[in-house]
Amino acid sequence: MFWAGFDLERPRVVGVLNVTPDSFYDGGRSIDPGRALECAESLVGEGVDLIEIGGESTRPGACPVPFDEERRRVIPVVERVARALAVPIAVDTSQPEIMRAAHGVGARIINDVRGLRLPGALDAVSDLKIPVCLMHMQGEPATMQIRPVYGDVVAEVADYLLERAGTAQAAGVSRDAIAIDPGFGFGKSLEHNLALLRGLGRFAHLGYPLMVGLSRKSLIGALTGRPVTERLAGSLAAAALALQSGARLIRTHDVAQTQDVIRIWEAARGASPIAA
Repeated sequence: MFWAGFDLERPRVVGVLNVTPDSFYDGGRSIDPGRALECAESLVGEGVDLIEIGGESTRPGACPVPFDEERRRVIPVVERVARALAVPIAVDTSQPEIMRAAHGVGARIINDVRGLRLPGALDAVSDLKIPVCLMHMQGEPATMQIRPVYGDVVAEVADYLLERAGTAQAAGVSRDAIAIDPGFGFGKSLEHNLALLRGLGRFAHLGYPLMVGLSRKSLIGALTGRPVTERLAGSLAAAALALQSGARLIRTHDVAQTQDVIRIWEAARGASPIAA
């Protein structure tokens, strides 16, 4: 299976580069373009396959970011990283104008937590002819963790992702340009997240590459009792489970360690380790 130029026979690591002042993990350390480039260089040194740059915090309780502010945060960083490094860049945004502007300065992939539901987003991805990852989120970040409700969370999230993928294809997005993400922690309780983790195999068989983002999330904290800064071991265990269930894109804050997990996983299943 291929996506965004990657042969996903070997799972790929998506490194997170937040350019927000209120990131749940790094607290805004990369919001300055110069510092962001340093962080991107560090990710490349750790063996990242794809860097995802985001200017809107989508942690639970986060308030919406004005368009002009998101653009101010994201575009200079994308441009600087794209000029300096050969690594592919994804932009985590729901705003069609930012998708277009980011593509204009070097971004080649879109990751949308809202699944291209904002007006103009479908047209932007179709016009630009770029790969996209469609994620599931119930509600909006500011309120999504206030009593989320599902009948069957696995079935409902799978149905949503299939609907969004079908809608994207109808709008002109190529099927092989689409990846999906069940959205751990985005409008889901602990029980919902665990059900999704157990049911990941279902998503892997929907016919689209599966991206999973479990790195340092509240699910890991709830199960281990550890703060964000001490959730590495739990995050790596979750990544290994996701790989075993068919995930081929692992979104993480800890690139080198996640690459180690992939190497061990490859060796255990009889594949020859491949250099990143």
